[in-house]
Order: sequence, then C-alpha cells, then structure tokens
Amino acid sequence: MKNLPQTDDSLVVRTDFSNAAAWDAIRSAIDEPAGEFKAYVEWISDPGYDGLTPEQLRPFAPAGSGINYLFIVDQITITHPEHPVLVLDLSAEPGRTFRVVPSALADVENNLSIANMEFADFADSVEPDGIFRGFSQS
Repeated sequence: MKNLPQTDDSLVVRTDFSNAAAWDAIRSAIDEPAGEFKAYVEWISDPGYDGLTPEQLRPFAPAGSGINYLFIVDQITITHPEHPVLVLDLSAEPGRTFRVVPSALADVENNLSIANMEFADFADSVEPDGIFRGFSQS
C-alpha cells in the first residue's frame, strides 16, 4: 500500500467503499461553502485503504509533510444520517479523534490548516455524542 500524498490541502481519506452514493453526497456537502469558509481538501479514494482503522492509517501519512490531522470517511460516516467525518490527530495527541458534520468541516479544516486553532479546541467542543456541529452562538 502506498503512502498518502504530500499536498498543501487537507486530506479526506475514504476507508469505506460500501455506498458510492453516500460518498458522493458527503463530498458534495463538504465542497459546499459554509458561510465564509470553504474546505480545501484533496480526496483520497483508493480501495487499498478500505477497512483500515485510524491507527492502521496513521503510518501512511507522509513523514515530515506538516500534515497534523486526517479527515476519514469510514463506515460510521457512510451509515450515520448526518455523515460525521472522523478527524484524526497526527501531532499533538496522536490517535485522538472526534467527528465533524460535513457542514462544519470547513471551519475545522480552515482553522487547523493555518494553526489558528488547535485540534483540542474542536475535540473538546463536541456534543455529548462526540460530534462537532459548530461552535454555539450563545
């Protein structure tokens, strides 16, 4: 299996190939600008990654690339009604995860990619079900 590519964009890695229509819907939802935010991502849809867990996927991140996190479209993402994407920390707390709905992914991606916020800022702000849906406006 090959390493994930080095890129200036954030990586969204597909690890579940059970539902092409759901994959397409998730991609469309992430590509849709969310207010002032647009996610800058590179889509990785390689069947070689099918079924890999976050821990199994971690070693394929390019070494020394500055990639500090991965977005993973796994079985839960595909089957859950809100399609929450798994976010995997590769740097500060390697292996720590949280989920983000596609409509809030651009906020996470933009802030993590420029180090404006830390992984923990989002992971510590998930709702009780472990999903980040955006910061409360109250």
